[in-house]
Parts: sequence; C-alpha cells; structure tokens
Amino acid sequence: MSKILAIDFGLKRTGLALSDELQMFAFGLKTIDSKTLMDELKSLVLKEKIVEIVIGEPKRLDTSDSHITQNVRLLKEAVEKNFPGVLVCLLDERFTSKMASAVIAQSGLKKKDREQKGLIDTVSATIILQDYLQTRLK
Repeated sequence: MSKILAIDFGLKRTGLALSDELQMFAFGLKTIDSKTLMDELKSLVLKEKIVEIVIGEPKRLDTSDSHITQNVRLLKEAVEKNFPGVLVCLLDERFTSKMASAVIAQSGLKKKDREQKGLIDTVSATIILQDYLQTRLK
C-alpha cells in the first residue's frame, strides 16, 4: 500500500509527517530547511510511495488569510506541477502549533529538548496528518 505525507510549511523550516501503509496513523518524520523541500519531496515520493500530500493551510481565527497563506498556495501549485500523479490538498492548520507546543510540554522531555524549534514543526505536521486521516474515516 501507499502512504500520505503531511507538510507544515514555514518560511525557514518545514515539518514533515508520514502515514503508515494502511493510512490510519501519522508519524512525525523530520523538520527540514524549507529551501530543500522540493528535493526532499522528490526523494520521499518515490521512496515511500506517496499517493497524497496534505499541506497545512494557515488561517487566522476569523478564517482570513495569514501572512504565509499565499506562500502555501504557491507551494501547493508547485507540488501539483512536480508530482502530477499525487493528490495534493490543503487542510486548515489554525491551532496545530499551539497543540504541538502543548503535546511537547506534556511529553516529559527535558526542557532543552522541548525548546528545539524544529520539534514543533514535526509535531505540527503529525497533527495535521492525523486530523486529515481521521476526517477521511468519517
């Protein structure tokens, strides 16, 4: 079977998460420099047999666009162009960073490890993917 990839895009760092082959569970993969995202996707799509990519769409509380929303839409277009056989969709990610921070705070990690900025991005991508997987099951 194939997998689904989630992207929590940021101008500096991007968090990635991957589903299992049954597409039921999300697992944090890693955080990368956003400049290397397309190269990373080229590798992952082939290696992991990715059939869908879910990109977190940042919105404000009132559902208006945030400062990075347009960048995310451009990313979606670029991913669709580079991977025509892969379904690409956007998913509202309004509270994922706060949820990720809360999860990390409760994780029992040492303070030094909890403060790694990349960890929040990876956990956020995992939350985006798990939300997506759960909505598909309904």
